[in-house]
Amino acid sequence: MRGCKYGTHRVIEPKGVLPQAAQKISNDMTIFDNEMLIQVQALNIDSASFTQIKETCGGDEEKIKAMIMGIVNERGKMQNPVTGSGGMLIGTIKAIGKDLTDRALKVGDKIASLVSLTLTPLKIEEITAIKMGIDRVEIIGTAVLFESGIYAKLPDDMEETLALAALDVAGAPAQTRKLVKKGQTVLVLGANGKSGLLCCYEAKKQVGEEGQVIGLVRSENKKKFLEETGLCHDVIIADATNPIQTLEEVLNVTNGKEIDVAINCVNVPNTEMSTILPVREEGIVYFFSMATSFTKAALGAEGVGKDVHMIIGNGYSLNHADITLDDLRESKVIRDIFEKLYL
Repeated sequence: MRGCKYGTHRVIEPKGVLPQAAQKISNDMTIFDNEMLIQVQALNIDSASFTQIKETCGGDEEKIKAMIMGIVNERGKMQNPVTGSGGMLIGTIKAIGKDLTDRALKVGDKIASLVSLTLTPLKIEEITAIKMGIDRVEIIGTAVLFESGIYAKLPDDMEETLALAALDVAGAPAQTRKLVKKGQTVLVLGANGKSGLLCCYEAKKQVGEEGQVIGLVRSENKKKFLEETGLCHDVIIADATNPIQTLEEVLNVTNGKEIDVAINCVNVPNTEMSTILPVREEGIVYFFSMATSFTKAALGAEGVGKDVHMIIGNGYSLNHADITLDDLRESKVIRDIFEKLYL
């Protein structure tokens, strides 16, 4: 039997929506002819989602496990009801529907999903470990990828967990490469995190010798860490939920000039105006963070009279997996950091 290319045949409620918008989808692991069955090894939970779950559970590992199991059992997928976000998975292909045999894949191949867990049918038998510092949940379970679902075969020249850590945020550096131009001034909020480091690297490559990349962090030790990487021209300390403080710190390192591009990689709410305020008229604001309220961003920009181009952090960009893995190969600094954190 053939299902809808986009997975609507698995929507239980409400009917008529796509799986991502559904409150509940079927996680029956009997696959349709145009689906793939994945034996899941680990989930990389979206940073905003994992932060919210961890804080709600007070950092208690057993409570975190119970909350994640509860979400998946109720919804048939891993979609945080508070943040609305999910993450991605790594696993091994267990079965391929007969209508997908034209793909260069075979049973046993290891892949990372490049579509969100918010639309991926998932069944967890057991959570075997919570990797608190890196937002990873190791499980025994299975998942289904629809015909439209994008994925990446895991590369042979790096550890699986290292590749997963990078692919989890692959949209950010790929979009940065498209958005940033030579000679521009770029602000990266949350510059010391996984997506932030990759965005800083891509931005610095694109702006060239005449440009300026500014990394925003929230503490002195994070500033020292980022300065040592050499990925930014300037590093500033500011509370990203305080737009006036952020604006002042940015203007201090730009000789009073507003910037061309702001990239938000922060994993906490209420950072919209700190991203918008420093940007010049007709500049670009890129919200990669899933903690962003797009209502707050739109109304906030209107409220301060900012005519800026605001871009939603689409996790998919053409060739984003290849771009991000190549960044890891090119930059020894980033690869060393990722290996220390994720291996």
